[in-house]
Amino acid sequence: MLNFLAQRSIPGVEAVKDNQYMRTVRLLNADKKYVTGWIQVRHTPEKNALRVTLSETLLPVLPQVLARVRRLFDLYCDPEAIYETLAAMNDIRPGLCVPGTRLPGSFDAFEMSVRAVLGQQITVKSASTLTGRLVDKYGTPIKTDIEELTHAFPLPEDILDLELPIENHLGVLGIIGTRARTIYTLAMAMKNGEIDFELCAQPEAEIKKLLAIPGIGSWTAQYIAMRTMEWTDAFLETDVGIKKALEPFSTKERLQMSETWRPWRSYATINLWNSLHQEQEDL
Repeated sequence: MLNFLAQRSIPGVEAVKDNQYMRTVRLLNADKKYVTGWIQVRHTPEKNALRVTLSETLLPVLPQVLARVRRLFDLYCDPEAIYETLAAMNDIRPGLCVPGTRLPGSFDAFEMSVRAVLGQQITVKSASTLTGRLVDKYGTPIKTDIEELTHAFPLPEDILDLELPIENHLGVLGIIGTRARTIYTLAMAMKNGEIDFELCAQPEAEIKKLLAIPGIGSWTAQYIAMRTMEWTDAFLETDVGIKKALEPFSTKERLQMSETWRPWRSYATINLWNSLHQEQEDL
């Protein structure tokens, strides 16, 4: 989980260091006013739990913070039940599915969705660089005791407050016009509550709404649903990593075998991605 989050961390907002995840936080309190601060999350193996340290400024929103940490680290899942279904993946290749694998979620749905849009057809590192530029320009500077944490991610309102055309603002950061417009439309959908980015009863219906946004295709819509809506059954059959992990199977064959992994295909996806990194480490 830490490796996955470290590779996709947003400069200024997130960092993985000394075996712990750290990030800035901006949330509404009971008075509908924003409070800011930081959190650190560390694994405590002896207690089979996560330890969360947070700034005093976040105490008024502690229940929100803990709920988001649970979602980010997928603490509600039952790994044993998932493995019962996915263990058959190891018949394809030993070690393809690892017991206990959890699904990286999100702490903030808008942040995650923007990061997904910026990650289309470019490397993971390049996407983090672009997102970091967006944060540096339009994020909110906050003071923390952690050198790597300097800004809160822009709110949807921060993007919507920019004078149109949005390309004039985001283009100078290296964000192409189509993605700039997609981010603006996402901000509008988030602000108006048009799409349910939380745990929802019908993720497929929300995915259709995402697909209606110009610039969002199947891969991006399913990835957003997997990370923000806690959708357990996403399968990115056209993903480069999935293709590589399941060589030499065709797209049709990949889809057919994935049917036996329902309703946990999102976990299968994470296992397949992780298997590629394991191969690299073995080399």
